[in-house]
Amino acid sequence: MTLPPTHVWLNALLLGLQSVQAALLWALHALGIAGETHGAPAWPWDSRIAGENLIIDVALARQFAWTLAALAFAVACVLIAIFWRRARRWLIAAAIASLVFAPWPSSSLWLTAAVPTSFHTNPSGFTVESIARGSHVYAAQCAACHGADGRGEGPQAAALRRWPPTMASALLSRRADGELFWHVLYGMRDDAGVTMPGFTGRLSDKEIWAALDYMRVLSASAGMAAGGSWPVPIALPALTVTCGDAPARSLSQLSQWRGTQRVRVVAVDARHPAPFEDPRFLTLLIRRDETAVFDTRLRALPGAAAGVRRVSAPLADGLRATARPAIATTVASTTTTLGARADCFADSPEAWPVFAQIAGTTPDDLAGTEWLADRDGWLRALAPAGKRGWADGGLLCTTSSVAASLTSPAAPDPLSATLRQMDNEPVRFIKGGFVH
Repeated sequence: MTLPPTHVWLNALLLGLQSVQAALLWALHALGIAGETHGAPAWPWDSRIAGENLIIDVALARQFAWTLAALAFAVACVLIAIFWRRARRWLIAAAIASLVFAPWPSSSLWLTAAVPTSFHTNPSGFTVESIARGSHVYAAQCAACHGADGRGEGPQAAALRRWPPTMASALLSRRADGELFWHVLYGMRDDAGVTMPGFTGRLSDKEIWAALDYMRVLSASAGMAAGGSWPVPIALPALTVTCGDAPARSLSQLSQWRGTQRVRVVAVDARHPAPFEDPRFLTLLIRRDETAVFDTRLRALPGAAAGVRRVSAPLADGLRATARPAIATTVASTTTTLGARADCFADSPEAWPVFAQIAGTTPDDLAGTEWLADRDGWLRALAPAGKRGWADGGLLCTTSSVAASLTSPAAPDPLSATLRQMDNEPVRFIKGGFVH
């Protein structure tokens, strides 16, 4: 019998453990046993299951999984023995044997310290506005120690007893959001004293959550600068979208595309026009503020509103149902062979600098960059400016089968191979640990 790949069963294990702990917390809160802190139920114990340890040590995860299976088998035997008297002796013996021969890893390996907010989730929605707000908080409160680039080499870092961790690796981002929130608010210490001061009374909850949003983007930026890839999965930031002359809509409120629609994000300007629509994904354009004047002038040119465009993608009902004739950033908005150009723009001024950081480049060099987001909203591929197309792959956050998928002879073109890879290898993100 062939066992499933490691990332499949390990992800299922982590997801199950996380779900059980979260369900237990809500049940305790509903019963009045667990209190509330910072607007959500408070974890009542000093420990939790360490998903971040299980993700690193596969042997430990395997032992833990077999132990859970032995416990489940023993419970099942006891329950059956209650009603099946004839086999009770054998069932009890089997239950005892399963517990005796279970691996039983040391609790110090699969338990870790917890805080009341360990299972809190970031309420900001990971919007470009929250990320932009977090960049100001980070610059004012965090950069002195953690560094402007997030690599832990700020001007005051050398005076600390312990160097701050770098955000260019996955280590920091494997920590649960709620625990990062708690440590920023109340600080950190070890046996020798304080290792990071707390910001209680100096930063509000909203500011801390915004700073954590920005740290995700900073981690992506530092990872791109260090190794040309994102160290952890990063979601497509939520933003306001305007399609043609339709009213602006918030992408964070449009649930129709999740689970059904891929998204291509393209940075456009006067020298990098909007691409033509592609039925394989929705195209979302971002631009700098100064290009708005250029686009307005184009709309006044003769023939600018040439033809009403119809889009059959699943997102059409939610995003473009009320769209009227419009153009993008070129006069030739439609052709008989290629169809219409994309005209859904990010109506958020903060989008340009935020996506520049995700790409690991400067705002001045961003135009022409493209991203691909999968159906679950994760940014998966990046084509930097000057590299139009996907000839070299470019898929990020994959399993070991990436090479085989991208070189498959059945793929009609590199972009289709990348899209197929995205669909076949979805990101599975777990708080306190993640699996690609």
